[in-house]
Amino acid sequence: MAGSATAERGARQQESSGPPLVRRLGPRRLRTIIIIALAVVLLGAGVTWLLYGSQWLRVDRVSVSGTAVLTPAQVREAAAVPVGSPLVSVDTGAIEERLRAKLRRVDSVEVTRSWPDGIGLKVTERTPVLLVRKGRNFVEVDDEGVRFATVSQAPKGVPLLETELSPASSASASLRRFGEDRLVREAVRTVGSLPPAVARDTRVVKVRSYDDISLELSGGRTVAWGSAENGAAKSRTILALMKASSGARHFDVSVPTAPASAGS
Repeated sequence: MAGSATAERGARQQESSGPPLVRRLGPRRLRTIIIIALAVVLLGAGVTWLLYGSQWLRVDRVSVSGTAVLTPAQVREAAAVPVGSPLVSVDTGAIEERLRAKLRRVDSVEVTRSWPDGIGLKVTERTPVLLVRKGRNFVEVDDEGVRFATVSQAPKGVPLLETELSPASSASASLRRFGEDRLVREAVRTVGSLPPAVARDTRVVKVRSYDDISLELSGGRTVAWGSAENGAAKSRTILALMKASSGARHFDVSVPTAPASAGS
């Protein structure tokens, strides 16, 4: 019996010998873990090389969509996409910033990666709602009051903005209080409130002060609009007034609850 017990103790001591990790996992399981770890490392290295080191996933083409006035060539030049660089490393945010900084006509742009080798530039251009004469040219103003481009020919259907805002004029107090940019934005608000039929007929928007905005329509007709406030009510009123006084040439909706018309 004593010999048998001694033999069992020796066997247990032999089983408990060796490194702790080997004792816990066993040789086969440890070997499997090592193989998996090596495979993960090799896979990571392969993916990194594929994305950054190979020639397969590098920028080779730049597509442009959404342009109307701008040309795709102008957009590509301003975007300065690093052709030949790894596609994964392209800074899309920097491309967007360059486009907005260099091309004022660009309102927004979406830059996307088109795997395996392309960059897509989807552009939304600003649309003029008013024009400001500048010598023989015209400055385009969008629906936010941003002056974004100068053109030699006036776009069809866009009314001209005329301002009488010199400090020596009667509008000097309004100019000092609000500033020219604010008054231009009020003119933009007015245009945005017009019914489509009236908007299509508007040729000139005149701003003398914050409370004195008027319209010149085709056929020599005029509309006293007042301020840009209560645009929806004034829009409804001008339609009703024009329908009721179809032969009139002058309309006043500056106080929409008390409109007036005159002339024939």
